Amino acid sequence: MDVVVLVAAVAVDATNFITKSDASKEAFKTATLLKTLTINSLITGEVGVGKNTLARYILPEASIIDASNFDELLTTLESSREIIITNLENSPNIKRVVESIVLNNTRVIATAKSSYNNEYIDELFSIKFNIPPLSTRVEDVEFLIEKFIQEASSIFDSEVEIDRSNFKPDLTNNAKSLRRQVMINSLLRDIQDIELMEIIENYLFDKLGSNSDYREYMYIYEVPLIRAGLKKFKSQLQLSDKLGLNRNTLRKKIADNRDYL
Repeated sequence: MDVVVLVAAVAVDATNFITKSDASKEAFKTATLLKTLTINSLITGEVGVGKNTLARYILPEASIIDASNFDELLTTLESSREIIITNLENSPNIKRVVESIVLNNTRVIATAKSSYNNEYIDELFSIKFNIPPLSTRVEDVEFLIEKFIQEASSIFDSEVEIDRSNFKPDLTNNAKSLRRQVMINSLLRDIQDIELMEIIENYLFDKLGSNSDYREYMYIYEVPLIRAGLKKFKSQLQLSDKLGLNRNTLRKKIADNRDYL
């Protein structure tokens, strides 16, 4: 049975925590255990893996403060029995924060990037666990894509379908980038040429101004055309014929745009 942790708070990640893969099931299992305990815990992982969602699941009523908001964090620690501290690595004075937590006997669930390590936190957090990136959780990726497609259908009030044969999930920021990708694909699926031109016009409006703009921004038009053509016709020879270009000219354009192809 798949578990979806429903989170209403605006401050947490856009996605709910999905437990399809073994790694995410284990993370959720640990979080469920922490709901029944009164100990401090540190959740680590990359941006968009679901750290804040699990933290909110553990402490649903707690205030959420980013560690960079130092004064606000210290004030909240003095007046709260429990708190969620996000991005612990951003704290300008982690020693002072730890001292305040101990002094006020505040229960803390904190989140940080995977590589975060500090001598002052080792004794503070009884349980530490890491959520792996989505690139290692293929089952979760597939489930999230379907979830975001359903969300897009609701937002745009129409049935959204994505051509999965040409869809390469953007996992650069895990669920955050994947959700953005699905939403953009959903928004643009029925776009008209005039609408697309308006989008490009608005994009270019504030960027134009040098003497080499035509050459500088030609890739915006050429790259999508070449990408689509190579996917559709499978070879440079066929694409050069369909575009009415000399084969050497096409090769040069591909070379010029190699950073995007």
